[in-house]
Amino acid sequence: MEPGLTASIDAPAAATAGDNFTSVDELERGLRDQRYVAERGLATTLFLTLKLGKPLLLEGEAGVGKTEIAKVLADVLRTPLIRLQCYEGLDAATAIYEWDYPRQMLYLRTVEATGGESREAVRHDLFSEEFLLKRPLLQAIDAAHERAPVLLIDEVDRADQELEAFLLELLSDFQVTVPEIGTIRAEHVPVVILTSNRTREIHDALKRRCLYHWIDFPNYDKEFRILQARVPEAPENLARQIVAFTQGLRGIDLFKPPGMAETLDWSRALLALGTANLNEQAVDDSLGVILKYQEDVDSVRGDVAADLVGRALLQV
Repeated sequence: MEPGLTASIDAPAAATAGDNFTSVDELERGLRDQRYVAERGLATTLFLTLKLGKPLLLEGEAGVGKTEIAKVLADVLRTPLIRLQCYEGLDAATAIYEWDYPRQMLYLRTVEATGGESREAVRHDLFSEEFLLKRPLLQAIDAAHERAPVLLIDEVDRADQELEAFLLELLSDFQVTVPEIGTIRAEHVPVVILTSNRTREIHDALKRRCLYHWIDFPNYDKEFRILQARVPEAPENLARQIVAFTQGLRGIDLFKPPGMAETLDWSRALLALGTANLNEQAVDDSLGVILKYQEDVDSVRGDVAADLVGRALLQV
C-alpha cells in the first residue's frame, strides 16, 4: 500500500449540498433545466453524492460528459466550480498552495531599504496568508466560500499515485496544514467529483472512499435528446441523421470513437457549413471535427462514410 493510504475514510459531520434537493426527481429536473440529460442511474448516484457528502468517481471514455457533470452541478447548486486538472508529475504541493516568491523578495527588499522591523516580525509577515497562493485543493476548503463549492479533480488517472495518497487524506478530513500558518479546515464540505479516462487503475483505497459511476457512450435516444438540448437550432431531421451517423461510427474499429462532445461540435460545424441534410461531401469535408486521428479519418473517408450516410438517411 502506498504511503498515506491508511487514512481514515470517515467523512466529517457537516451539512451537505444534498440539502438543496429532496428527491432524485427534483435533481433530475435541475439537471434538465441546465440542459444536461442524465439517465436515472447517474441522477441517483449524484443525489447520493450530495446527500451523503461523499466524493464521486466518474469513469468512462473521453468525451462522454464526465467533466460536464461537475460544471452543470455547480450551476444547479449555484456555487463556484474549482477545477484541478491532473497531469503526470503533478505533486501535492502544486495542487495545494505555493508561496508567492517574487512578492516575498520585493517585501524583503522594501524592509531592508526602510528598516525598523524585527527579524521575527519580518518572518511572521513573510509567511502570512498575504503571500500564500492558494491552488485548487486549498481553494476548495477556503472558509471564504458562502456555500460548498464543487471541486472537480479532472483526469485523476493521469496524476501520480503519490497525489492519490494525499487526496485520500484530504477527502477524509477536508483540512490542510500549512506549516507556517497552521491547519485550514473546510467550513463547508465541498462537493467532490473525480473523473478518470481509465488510462490506469485508480488505487483501491481511493475508490473505496468514493461513490462510483461508469458513463458509457449514449444510445441513440439519449444522444438525440442531448443534441436537441445542447444544439436546439439544429433541425430535427438533421439531428437524427447526425446521431445515426455517429452511432454507426462507434460500431466500427476506430482508434478513438467520437464522444458526445465531438457529436455536438460536429453538429455546430455542419450548421455553420449550411448543411440541411447529411451528405457524403459534407461528411468528407468535416470529418476532422468528429474524428481526431488521421488514421481514423483515412479509414472512414470515402466508401465507409458513404455507407454510413446511406444508413443514417434510411434510419431517419
